[in-house]
Parts: sequence; structure tokens; C-alpha cells
Amino acid sequence: MGKSHSADLRQRVVALVSSGQSRRAAARHFGVSNSSAIKLLQRRERTGTIAPARQGRPPGRGKLSAYRDFLVAQVEEKPDITMPELARRLEEKHSVLVPLSDIAGLHI
Repeated sequence: MGKSHSADLRQRVVALVSSGQSRRAAARHFGVSNSSAIKLLQRRERTGTIAPARQGRPPGRGKLSAYRDFLVAQVEEKPDITMPELARRLEEKHSVLVPLSDIAGLHI
């Protein structure tokens, strides 16, 4: 996933286009891709903002979201359960194999 351009650069691109330059000319002037300048201005027209969109997967949409209640119940039943134990129970009960880091990412 790429890194967003700075707010300052975004504002300067918009200002140059607002002063009459084309989007491609603004991209060339500031050393960004044509696509970046074009999409930035499209975003401003569509949403009214030039702030970057949130990157990454929305919360609660991961592989384990369907099993969260099961995992929480396991932790409530045995508060000192380890992640390897949780992973094993998940595999035994639901035939789901996941890395321990995925379970840790749930912050149960």
C-alpha cells in the first residue's frame, strides 16, 4: 500500500489547478504522477475534501470476525488460555487455521 502525499503537496496541486493550470501540468510541476493529480481533483469534486482516504481493511471484516464470539467465550471460560490453545480449539471446532498473530490482532 502506497504512502499518501502530504497535505501541503495536495493543497499546492489543487491551488495550481485552481489558478488555471491543467491537472497534468500541475503533476509535472510538483513531480507527482498524472494519475495522482487527476485522482486528487476527482476526490475533491466527489467528496469536497483532499484528505487521503483511510487505507487498509475496515475493522471487523477479517477472517476471524465470524468466530469472534466463539473466541471470546473461550477466553471467558478460561481467562488464562494461551493463543496456541485458542488456535487449536478454533481448528478443532471450526476447522479454521490461522496464525497466532491474527488471534492477537483481535485484542480479546
